[in-house]
Amino acid sequence: MSYAEAYEQPEWTFHMICAKCFGDEARKNNFREDPKVTTRSSQLMDYKGSGFDRGHLVPAADMTRNEVAMSESFYMSNMSPQDASFNRGVWRKLEGQIRELCNLYDTVYVVSGPIIEPGYSTIGMNQVVVPQYYFKAVYIKKAEKMMGFILPNVGSSAPLSSFRSTIDDIELRTSLDLFSGLEDEKEAILESKIAE
Repeated sequence: MSYAEAYEQPEWTFHMICAKCFGDEARKNNFREDPKVTTRSSQLMDYKGSGFDRGHLVPAADMTRNEVAMSESFYMSNMSPQDASFNRGVWRKLEGQIRELCNLYDTVYVVSGPIIEPGYSTIGMNQVVVPQYYFKAVYIKKAEKMMGFILPNVGSSAPLSSFRSTIDDIELRTSLDLFSGLEDEKEAILESKIAE
């Protein structure tokens, strides 16, 4: 992950999931500051009474393989202020759909993050920025395809397909280079398409 101190949340997170990555570790809800963020991460009190969920960017449900993985997914450095109906609705649905891809393709690589635009609001004494949008970028090596999603930070009953995007568009809106480790020609082709 890359932690953005100015926004008190991740700029992006990256994780890999696979069919054998899942276990039976139960969710613990042990939200806490991340000791590795030397400038201090956001705090529980920033979210208290704000009306926003502490939204995971790396989902706890992807970290069921062991106690350490589950516990570390609850560091505040993995949280971002999400509208409750968004976090518990369409965002959760997208996370579940990405997990299902492991049944078809085994290994899936996921980059998640906020899209923060001018005019944003903040919560808490640490002025945690509330993103207007979130993205997920998925690379499925076995199928040689990428899937991008940009979702507004509000509840929605629209189908997930309506939030599809190219990886190029995500990179344009975030100024990130998401899959820079790939060979340039392959990266350019995959990132320009909206995969089915």
